[in-house]
Formats: sequence, structure tokens, C-alpha cells
Amino acid sequence: MARNNALNFNLPSVDDLFSTEESRAEARLEKVVNLNPSEISDFPDHPFKVRMDAAMQEMAESVKQYGVLVPALVRPKQGGGYEMVAGHRRKMAAELAQLPEIPCIVRNLTDDEATPYRRCRTAPAPTMCCLPIRR
Repeated sequence: MARNNALNFNLPSVDDLFSTEESRAEARLEKVVNLNPSEISDFPDHPFKVRMDAAMQEMAESVKQYGVLVPALVRPKQGGGYEMVAGHRRKMAAELAQLPEIPCIVRNLTDDEATPYRRCRTAPAPTMCCLPIRR
């Protein structure tokens, strides 16, 4: 009877062997990706509604001219696609401007982690102190 004399070593992958710590750290950073607005759904029980008013029409014209300048924040859904966490007005303006995609930061957030983002309304930068800073 033949015996299997193979040794089982737990070796790092080739990518790990030939990449630097800097490149591995960069791979872990959040990045802005462009997503089709149709891939992004609103989250349930959104506390604020996007109004179709003069301000929205003005925002849509600005987005048509300049694009979406500040990325939206989305989280991946289990069944595929994404769920909007912050940026509902930007998404609506992009849809009105018929943009094929909008810039988004994809972040894995639990319901509890996403709640502070959902409760903060759009406000000038100095008053946006309720959001945790991610580094």
C-alpha cells in the first residue's frame, strides 16, 4: 500500500510574496467608484423625502453641467446592487440630468453603523459633526 508522504505547508500566495505593504494598504482603502443610479435603491424608512421643487431643478441643471461633485455613500445589498446611505438628492439630480453613472463610495455598513449617516440632513460642512470620521 502506497503512503502519501506529501507535506502540507501553509504558504503565502504569490501576490502576497511580490507585493509591498504599501500596495496592500492601498488595496484596503475606500475608493470612489462610478455606479449606474438604477443599481442604487433607497433604504427602507428613509426619514427625509426628496422633493421635486425649484431647488431640485436647479441642482439637476448644475449636475447636468458639472456632474456630481461629491460622491454618494452606498452599501452593498446581499442580493446584489446597492442601498443609498447618503446622497439621495444627488442621485435624483443625476437621474433628472440623465447621467449614466454617479460617483459613490461603497462601504460595508451594518444598520447600526449606517444610522448616523441617515439621520443627518444635508448641511454646511462645519455643522456636519454627527458623522464618524473614517481613516
